[in-house]
Amino acid sequence: MLTFLYHRWGPQLEQATYKNRQRLYLSEQTDGSVPNTLVIANCEVVKPRVAAAEHIAQFNEEARSPFVKKWKTIIHPGEVNRIRELPQNSKIVATHTDSPDVLIWDVESQPNRHPVLGASPSRPDLVLTGHQDNAEFALAMCPTEPFVLSGGKDQSVVLWSIHDHISSLSADQGAAKSPGSKGGAVNGKPSESPTIQARGIFQGHTDTVEDVQFCPSSPQEFCSVGDDSCLVLWDARTGSAPVVKVEKAHNADLHCVDWNPIDVNLILTGSADNTVRMFDRRNLTNGGVGSPIHILEGHSAAVLCVQWSPDRSSVFGSAAEDGILNIWDYGKIGKLEGAGSSNSPHGLFFRHAGHRDKVVDFHWNSSDPWTIVSVSEDGEKTGGGGTLQIWRMMDMLYRPEEEVLAELDKFKSHLLTCAS
Repeated sequence: MLTFLYHRWGPQLEQATYKNRQRLYLSEQTDGSVPNTLVIANCEVVKPRVAAAEHIAQFNEEARSPFVKKWKTIIHPGEVNRIRELPQNSKIVATHTDSPDVLIWDVESQPNRHPVLGASPSRPDLVLTGHQDNAEFALAMCPTEPFVLSGGKDQSVVLWSIHDHISSLSADQGAAKSPGSKGGAVNGKPSESPTIQARGIFQGHTDTVEDVQFCPSSPQEFCSVGDDSCLVLWDARTGSAPVVKVEKAHNADLHCVDWNPIDVNLILTGSADNTVRMFDRRNLTNGGVGSPIHILEGHSAAVLCVQWSPDRSSVFGSAAEDGILNIWDYGKIGKLEGAGSSNSPHGLFFRHAGHRDKVVDFHWNSSDPWTIVSVSEDGEKTGGGGTLQIWRMMDMLYRPEEEVLAELDKFKSHLLTCAS
């Protein structure tokens, strides 16, 4: 039995009139009958207001989507607990598994494997070492430099730079191989996976680090959250101790964090206390109870994933164990009163309720910003397995009001004719 769990959008491959083709990275976890795999797929992303009638007519919830086609399979050494892509090189992805190491893969040069029982794992192109205990979930790539950040059960945040190895992973760019790379070469591939040591190990948490994120404007600044209920800000230039440690950012374990890519002062956190909180880093102080600028209460179970929209600074999503993926706009807080929405949480303007169980992961599409891929761990409710969905809300929900009104006015006569 296969279970889809974690996933990420990859680079856009082709643009066409009615749809675009894009990479999609998927993890398939199994019951042991076949190996765990990292799947590189090609996905057809239909453009807004284009109806793929032939696919819709043949829709079957139990079948694989005709929009997603496997391109390559990598046999992963253990479960894939997290996938992150390197912004500086779209062919490079990092994965976390049940080990202390971060695994780096060149998805173009890795051979396509057939996942049969007993098959040996694929060999990573690079292994990042430095954790003293398993690092299973907290993983981030820096948007400005080829840096990797990780957190784990050893209560540490670990930073690497893979700059010296990018050239050996991307020979097509014409760069020379780093003189510090380990391992010989056989047919252009290293005889064993090269390893690199951490650039920095940062101590300040007192329990498992659950998520990490870089500041979008600085490769030296990052943040982390953990089961100690703390939000910690770090700066590699000032040493390995926290710059700011908010001791009580939530009333329970923190599961996720994201840093606004447009307004770098804003940080989101999600917690087992069912809330999403927004912090302004300019107002954070050490110790005591955190002072969020917004507390968003739109879930009835633990929040597992938060992510800012790549397109609008005030929009973000949150996914939780209640099976709901909420889309928020904090710019709308205080502006919805008297509009028939008094029963809705402040700032909430869309709820995706298409999953049947906890939504463990989702990712905005930066090439098509209002298209989202999300996955739920359906488990016993659907007889096992996970459900992956690619969806977007109707554009009239998020476009500027004046645009929507102008469009409705343009077609007013047509609508009136149809109604009569």
